[in-house]
Amino acid sequence: MTDQHILITGSAGIVGTLMRPRLRRPGRVLRLLDVAPQPGAAPGEAAEVLTGSVTDSHAMAAACAGVDAVIHLGGLSRESSWESTLDVNINGTHTVLEAAREAGVGRVLLASSNHAVGFRRSDEGGPGGLPADSSPRPDTYYGVSKATMEALGSLYHSRFGMDVIAVRIGSCFETPLPLGRRGLATWLSPDDCARLFEACLSAPVPGYRLIWGVSDNTRRVCSLAEARALGYAPQDNAETYADQLLGLPAPTGAAAEYVGGPFCTAPLGEVNPL
Repeated sequence: MTDQHILITGSAGIVGTLMRPRLRRPGRVLRLLDVAPQPGAAPGEAAEVLTGSVTDSHAMAAACAGVDAVIHLGGLSRESSWESTLDVNINGTHTVLEAAREAGVGRVLLASSNHAVGFRRSDEGGPGGLPADSSPRPDTYYGVSKATMEALGSLYHSRFGMDVIAVRIGSCFETPLPLGRRGLATWLSPDDCARLFEACLSAPVPGYRLIWGVSDNTRRVCSLAEARALGYAPQDNAETYADQLLGLPAPTGAAAEYVGGPFCTAPLGEVNPL
C-alpha cells in the first residue's frame, strides 16, 4: 500500500507547528516546507523537511511532486505592507495552486481567515451564525489577500477540477487566552484544527467549499454547518476558559461590532493585534 503524501506549506508557523504532531498517521508522509528553520524528522517520524518559499515556483514544483494533497498555511499571518502582502499571500497562493495543478495534485486546503469578512457585523448571521460562504468584506490588506485566496481556489476548481477547500480560520492557538475575550468566539483549538483538516482531506469529492474553522464555541458568531457537512466533529469549546477571559476588558466600538475585531480599526499596512 502506497503512503499518502501531504505537503504543508508554512509548516514552521504557529498553525503548522501545532499541526505537525497532530497530523501524523501510519501510512502518511508529511512534507514540510517553510522559509524558516524547522526541526528535522524525529526518530520514527515520517517527515520530509524542505526549505523554500511559496513565492518560488521552482521550489513549489519540487515540493508538489508526488503529493496527494496540499495544506497551504504559508504566507504572512498578520497585516503588512501592500507590496509584501501582494507578493507573499496573493502571488504566493497563485504559485502554490499552479504548482499543484502542474503536479496533478487533486486536493488543496487553503488557510483563509475571518478577516476576509472582517467588516461583517458579528450579529448579522442570526442564531445559526454567519454563513461560511458570506461574500467578502475584508478589514485589512491581509483580509483582501485571504479573499483573493478564496477566489483563486474557486478558479482552480472551476477551470481544472481540483478539489479546493478554503477554511476561514478564526484564531488557532493552544488556548484562547492570548486572544482576550474575543477568543471566546473565534478560537479554533489545535485538536479541532487537526480534526477539521482530516475531514477536509477525507471528504469524498468536495469540489470547491468555503467553510469556517472554529471550535464549537458557545459564543461563536459563525456557522459550522458547512464544515460539519464535510465530516468535521469539533470537540472543544472556548467557554472552558471563560472564567479567565471574562475578567478582561470587553471590546468596544468596531472591535465589538465586527467579525474582524481590532483589525477593523488598526492602521492599514502595519502589523495588527490578534
